[in-house]
Amino acid sequence: MFKDNVSHSTLKATSFNKERSEAEIDTLLQAYRFICTAKSMSETYEANRNICKYVHSTSRGHEAIQIATGMLMEPTDFVSPYYRDDSMLLGMGFSPYELMLQLLAKKDDPFSGGRSYYCHPSSNDPAKPKIPHQSSATGMQAIPATGVAQGLQYLEKSGLLQGDQQPISLCSIGDGSMTEGEVSEALQFAVLHRLPIIYLVQDNEWGISVSAREARAMDAYEYAAGFKGLERMRVDGSDFEASLEAMQAAVAYVRVQRKPILVHATVPLLGHHTSGVRKEWYRSIQDLEKHAANDPLPKLYQRLVALGINEKTLDWIAMESQQQVDEAFEQAKNAEEPQLSSIHDFVFAPTPVTVEKGERMPANGAKVVMVDAALHAVEEIMRAYPEAILYGQDVGGRLGGVFREAATLAGKFGDDRVYNTAIQEAYIIGSTVGLSAVGVKPIVEVQFADYFYPGFNQLVSEISKSCYLSGGKYPVQSLIRVPIGAYGGGGPYHSGCIESTLLTIKGIKIVYPSNAADMKGLMKAAFLDPNPVVMLEHKGLYWSKVPGTLEAMCIEPSEDYVIPLGKGRLVLDATGEKVSNGESTCIITYGMGVYWAKAAAVNFPGQITVIDLRTLYPLDEELVFETVRKHGKCLVLTEEQLNNSFVQSLAARIQEQCFKYLDAPVFTMGALDLPAVPLNTALEKVMLPTVEKVVAKLQHIMSY
Repeated sequence: MFKDNVSHSTLKATSFNKERSEAEIDTLLQAYRFICTAKSMSETYEANRNICKYVHSTSRGHEAIQIATGMLMEPTDFVSPYYRDDSMLLGMGFSPYELMLQLLAKKDDPFSGGRSYYCHPSSNDPAKPKIPHQSSATGMQAIPATGVAQGLQYLEKSGLLQGDQQPISLCSIGDGSMTEGEVSEALQFAVLHRLPIIYLVQDNEWGISVSAREARAMDAYEYAAGFKGLERMRVDGSDFEASLEAMQAAVAYVRVQRKPILVHATVPLLGHHTSGVRKEWYRSIQDLEKHAANDPLPKLYQRLVALGINEKTLDWIAMESQQQVDEAFEQAKNAEEPQLSSIHDFVFAPTPVTVEKGERMPANGAKVVMVDAALHAVEEIMRAYPEAILYGQDVGGRLGGVFREAATLAGKFGDDRVYNTAIQEAYIIGSTVGLSAVGVKPIVEVQFADYFYPGFNQLVSEISKSCYLSGGKYPVQSLIRVPIGAYGGGGPYHSGCIESTLLTIKGIKIVYPSNAADMKGLMKAAFLDPNPVVMLEHKGLYWSKVPGTLEAMCIEPSEDYVIPLGKGRLVLDATGEKVSNGESTCIITYGMGVYWAKAAAVNFPGQITVIDLRTLYPLDEELVFETVRKHGKCLVLTEEQLNNSFVQSLAARIQEQCFKYLDAPVFTMGALDLPAVPLNTALEKVMLPTVEKVVAKLQHIMSY
């Protein structure tokens, strides 16, 4: 049964001076060696700050709980450390030399190839626990780590999990991050779905210069009591034996019970917050002395002496550790630097879809609206790929999406594969990082583009950077569906356009279909792409209810139809004498703009070429520039507002690349150029004034 929110923890962590077996003493000696190594590493970095590439944090004070945790993780487990967890990495089997390669941003840094800060690991070494990409954004790892647990649970339930081992997810996090709203989203999802995850909270009572008293009304253990079903325990994280026993209990609980637990470990902060924020800047002598009294190293030293280990042996271990660290640091200093030419590597993983395949208009095919083309594409995907799942707001069986874009899917594939989430845009988006890392292929939906913004933290910090900063080890296969655009009566919070904001994020792809055939072909390609793809789906085109958009309905393509991302389409082609005489122009557009352009082109027979971009990133620049050079005049048309927009950026690139071919400036047209329409205006009265504005703009362009 779930615990209620006032029940006491059933797991206790204790430390007591009992006799130890020879094997247990060997474990303590190994931990002592790791702590000595971590201390020597910290001191070596401090003495060589001038050659360390980035600011860095170390685990001084946190070593006991981190090493205990690292030693217990299995190669089938997934771990999300945070930027102070170098001792945990030692416990997991990483060498000082490997860690130093990242510290010094060297070519052979096994985590990021010199792309990221110290202690920002990623690893898919089969002999060690798996570590997806870790960012610097505090608290952000809670959602991807919970997504890992979500994926493990799905694979286990569906029979897709390989081997007999029951893997778990571990999220290591600082107490200062626990006040982040996204941590709450992760905990809420974990307890609701009873996921196999450990949240290890390392509490040193400081968040840079912000003290615990200033930052929180309760500690993480007390906070956890509010999450019904979340087991919890406290432990003295400076005591290695207590830490080991606590983590053994936590790991056993999650591995067997397959439920979440939060471990609250109190630890001293003996080092600086980072090498760039010195402890003496904000901490009193009394505070520093209080923390120094809890140093895990002398505690374990005294315990080993009490167990009969000779002090000379312990001193020799410390000396040998320092020597090994010195040698590793010297070797790392002399390691090869990254090649500057490699800076562009791993922004994206290679996609398997590079050419258009399948039948776009199969014989005897029936016409479908865009929303049904998307629905059918997802159904076909889920039939072909048992690892594919769909979740988001209201997409479950009860409603099937507020636009019916997921109708019937839950009934066909079950609630384990198609299900509702809470209003948690950050979790919906960020969890795909963890799901992708374990091999699940998520399709998720944010209900309206206007409400996408809570997910930007995850999209920017985690999803977009994962492939690049992991050196290609962890691209995020994530298909994020977003209904977008104005469709009549939507008002200021249900009609927004967000493509320009999305396009500032490097590492994601943006798709924007304008008809049913493209919807299906691009949806399939986006799913097969190993990179994150945001699919913008215009609400006004879903059913072709807006007058003038009936051509968005198309013959449904074959099941194997795919369109490679980054390929635009020639929708209307101006040819003949008027082109050669300079009496033509081209319109570069996408989405609803395609239908405005086509309607306006009727007024200029044979003079207008219309390009549907289809994919905003990657962009078909070859088609755009070739078309502009052919006509010498150009209008870039969007539904967005123009100021600082994608369209203005594209116009500038066209101006730069096609300047000598232009007969007129590159014109742009967006929302503020279009007529204001009252909320209660009937749909049939919306299209006409918009098209009239486009016609007027084209007449102006033609006058050049």
